[in-house]
Amino acid sequence: MPLPAVSSAPERVELLDNFRLQDAVDIGIVAFLVYSLIELIRGTRAARMLIGLCIIFLFYLSSRVFDLYTLSWILDNFLSSVLLVIVIIFQHDIRRALVQVGSRPFFGSEARLRGQELEDIIRAVGMLASRRVGGLIVIERETGLNEFVEGGITLDAQISKELVVTLFAPGSSVHDGAVIVRKGRVTAAGCILPLTTNPDVSKTLGTRHRAAIGVTEESDAVVIVVSEEDGSISLVVDGRITRDLDVGTLRGTLQKLFVA
Repeated sequence: MPLPAVSSAPERVELLDNFRLQDAVDIGIVAFLVYSLIELIRGTRAARMLIGLCIIFLFYLSSRVFDLYTLSWILDNFLSSVLLVIVIIFQHDIRRALVQVGSRPFFGSEARLRGQELEDIIRAVGMLASRRVGGLIVIERETGLNEFVEGGITLDAQISKELVVTLFAPGSSVHDGAVIVRKGRVTAAGCILPLTTNPDVSKTLGTRHRAAIGVTEESDAVVIVVSEEDGSISLVVDGRITRDLDVGTLRGTLQKLFVA
């Protein structure tokens, strides 16, 4: 005698009844955090390091499955302190991520430059590039740069093309340092910035470019670099450098970043 079919409908109804709104919110938050993490590390050295850690974890699982005791013991001791290892390896990336999270609009208003202030900076950069005079201009956003301002010469002057060009003139005593712009004013000149320690940075980049990458790894600043070798213009944001920009492209990018 055939057995009667058992409907699974009551089970599905029970599962739906047990699914709470909090569960949907929980899943949504986790999905958002995972997506944000991928966006933060995509294209950086952290992404490759994370892949390396995943490979090590796969080796660990394989050693357990195939009873490779020595390898399992070594990896077990390594993974037992994996959180400490991650903090040490990714300390710069973690700092940059926290800076970006703390700089979201809901934590305060974004830094803005007026159109004329931005235009003065762009015209100064264009003039420096045409004359092949090296320049390093740091535009502060939400993260304060006081530690670098204090190491330079305080100015607190209104932005102008003539002032910026004069500061980077070869005869100037501050031409080798960085100019820091804060809230539409030239706050300091001759500032010394930290050089990047990222081993993936091209060895062909000079000190100005490495300093620009270094300060954007530790803050949310935007940095413009003019090479004194060939007059090329570069823009650095979040530790990522875009090279060989023309003045028009630079203007469009800065307007998106700073002008409401």
